[in-house]
Amino acid sequence: MTIKLLTIGKTDDKALQNLIDTYVNRLGHYNRFEFEIIPDLKKTKNLSVDQQKTAEGKLILEKVTTSDVVVLLDENGKQFTSEAFSEYIQKRLNSGMKQLMFVIGGPYGFSEEVYARADAKISLSKMTFSHQMVRLFFVEQLYRAFSILRNEPYHHK
Repeated sequence: MTIKLLTIGKTDDKALQNLIDTYVNRLGHYNRFEFEIIPDLKKTKNLSVDQQKTAEGKLILEKVTTSDVVVLLDENGKQFTSEAFSEYIQKRLNSGMKQLMFVIGGPYGFSEEVYARADAKISLSKMTFSHQMVRLFFVEQLYRAFSILRNEPYHHK
């Protein structure tokens, strides 16, 4: 199974990007992992929030295949402990699916079309984080999930 993280827009902060890269590289030791960035929309000044979400949604849906299991990182999604998230990942690994795709939307969230296509929603916290920080938190938690599954000392109870 491939696990893919799909995001809107690049990470501007080099220090943050270096941390993200560290965990992306570590993830490669456990599972096939892909990190794909959809470029930010251009000329958004004249677009309403709904128009921007719709345009980003079309770009997201172009990257999704019918066999993908799509999980949105969304403030209204289900929250997990790190241990429960590792169990969630293990169940997906055992299911035989081809690709598990996690998606981080743009600054205004997701379009209705993306919500309609999603198979699940996960929230990393009740707090609001920048979309760039969410990338780091997610790849770290995914790495932590694999370390838990392998009983490695990274995660302390």
